[in-house]
Amino acid sequence: MHPGGQGIWQTRMITSLGAEVILCAAVGGEVGRVLRPLLDFKGVTLRTVPRESGSGWYVHDRRDGQRRSLAEIAGAPFTRHELDELYNLALAEGLRAGIAILSGPAHPSVIKPEVYQRLAADLKANGVKVIADLCGDHLKAVLSSGLSVVKVSHEELIADGLSPDDSEKKLTEALVKLHDDGAESVLVSRADAGALALINEEIYRVGTPKLTSTDGRGAGDSMTAGVAAVLARGGEMTEAVRTGAAAGALNVTRHGLGTGHQDAVQVLTERVKLTPIKKAR
Repeated sequence: MHPGGQGIWQTRMITSLGAEVILCAAVGGEVGRVLRPLLDFKGVTLRTVPRESGSGWYVHDRRDGQRRSLAEIAGAPFTRHELDELYNLALAEGLRAGIAILSGPAHPSVIKPEVYQRLAADLKANGVKVIADLCGDHLKAVLSSGLSVVKVSHEELIADGLSPDDSEKKLTEALVKLHDDGAESVLVSRADAGALALINEEIYRVGTPKLTSTDGRGAGDSMTAGVAAVLARGGEMTEAVRTGAAAGALNVTRHGLGTGHQDAVQVLTERVKLTPIKKAR
């Protein structure tokens, strides 16, 4: 049994890279009682609010080396009181930290997009660097808040209708659109093709070392974590993207999501190349 979900995997990788994390989450039911102590790992300050309903969960059969889903429940939509408590908690801790990652729910119905929009706007208006690893209506909702970084996969861009295909030309156009809509920097993961990044009005190809994949799931969350860890210590966005790309590349060589060692990420970071493609304007 493992704690899971986008925010958990990002937290695990951030702590592996030497940064500390304040994890804001809501837990409830029998699953929540088991989950809470599993979230209390090194480098994490855990802040939780109780839920009336149970936390979400899934069961995978991995005995043949692949992930086969047997059952899954994303969790019930938050009640008004639960939303108020989690919102206040995330707002206060985000203001205290000065940098915040907004991670997506297991299902869009669990927390409505407008909650993310309010939180992003309130954090950004008070000087917090906001990183959004979201898609769909949740991403559209937060863009107008003026985000520091948006990370999204090319599959999500296509599914959301922001790009008609996975060609570099169309994905580059989508990067520029996200930037124009409110994201200062944009990072688009493309699985084995390498990421694309928009930094300081310049668009780059992000070249990573070729590694044999064991499990590609979770690489994008590790990429977001690498970016956040560097920005949290005051690093530049180019260094953040290179570190994020290295963390994502390392993650595919492992079975655990959001895992990896700091020294291995550092070695791989030295081999990540940012190749300018063109100006965003």
